[in-house]
Amino acid sequence: MKKRTAFIGAILSLISLGQPLIIKTGVVLSTAGLMISMPEKANAKSAYFYFKRGLEKSKNGDDYGAISDYTKAIELNPSDDDSYYNRGNAKKRLNDIYGAISDYTKAIEINPSDDAYYNRGIAKSDLKDYYGAISDYTKAIEINPNLYQAYGNRGIVKKEIGDLKGACSDWIKTDSLSPNTPAAKWVRDQC
Repeated sequence: MKKRTAFIGAILSLISLGQPLIIKTGVVLSTAGLMISMPEKANAKSAYFYFKRGLEKSKNGDDYGAISDYTKAIELNPSDDDSYYNRGNAKKRLNDIYGAISDYTKAIEINPSDDAYYNRGIAKSDLKDYYGAISDYTKAIEINPNLYQAYGNRGIVKKEIGDLKGACSDWIKTDSLSPNTPAAKWVRDQC
């Protein structure tokens, strides 16, 4: 053991003070006889870096790359609801509906938002989980009573389960919140 210690000391004595020395998993900085060691993880990119890069990849249509970056952001910051939400959106675009629902659910657990409930409602509707979709649209509306899209989609789902009165009620609310949309004109013809 003494020979090994002596060898390491001899090698380190050859390094100029203040110069970095890269050793397998980190960086060692020697100065005035004092060595400061910084592990490689301290040099890693931040969760925000991966989140922003994921947004750019999503914007450019690289959903697989975006999912990878959002996953890395989540590893670095497990309480990042925005990364879960955006990863859910990317999974939905790739038709991974169950994966999207899982990510929206995690985002809701961290920070309940109308967007996460609304998008999870769409995903549940895609799976024909109509009662689950109605529940999510209702939660989105509780958070944001002006979210006319949630009323409209909830009306569509209510129509699917045969609740035409409930569907018309939601569609009329959609029309009152956003009267200039094509969907609102369609509602006037239906109810």
